[in-house]
Amino acid sequence: MPNDAPAATTRQRIITAVLQIIGEGGVAAVTNRRIAKEAGVSLGSVTYHFETQHDLLRESLLYFVREEARYFTELADQCQTEGIDIEDAASLAGQVACGTALDSAHLAPFELYIQAGRDERLREAAAEAFRAYDRLATQILTALGVPDAERLAATTVAVVMGLQLRRLATGSPAEDLVDALLLLARGCPPAQ
Repeated sequence: MPNDAPAATTRQRIITAVLQIIGEGGVAAVTNRRIAKEAGVSLGSVTYHFETQHDLLRESLLYFVREEARYFTELADQCQTEGIDIEDAASLAGQVACGTALDSAHLAPFELYIQAGRDERLREAAAEAFRAYDRLATQILTALGVPDAERLAATTVAVVMGLQLRRLATGSPAEDLVDALLLLARGCPPAQ
């Protein structure tokens, strides 16, 4: 149907605008007028595509998560088939960190994770994001021969997310994140 493409484009522009606004000013900065202006759509288009602000936030987070999950799934599949060592794993983490620019679009998910702590309706979308991160961490840890990789994945993700938050707050380079991960990884005993 020819009318579906423009609707999808308008909807996508709205979602992209929401992520941009959240990254620049937080969730509190999201207003329908600002979204319409940022997306270059009519005010009515915003309310047509999203009935509530909750719907806007949820769909924006899910969009970001799907894109991240797709990217991380590709990386995880590479780890599964290529076998890696600690330096390769650190390099991969650096690739992920460098690919996560310190711009407003990448600040938005952290804002949305915090909002999910306040709004339980967003928690499933946040959980979907963490499942994607955990899958990549499990694949990397398994490829490194780390025992009980699946159980350690969430902790590894938490460390990486904490390092990313530190990076966001201080402006430190991605290499600092890689160095910290290498330090931790080298402290882990090899698989027996």
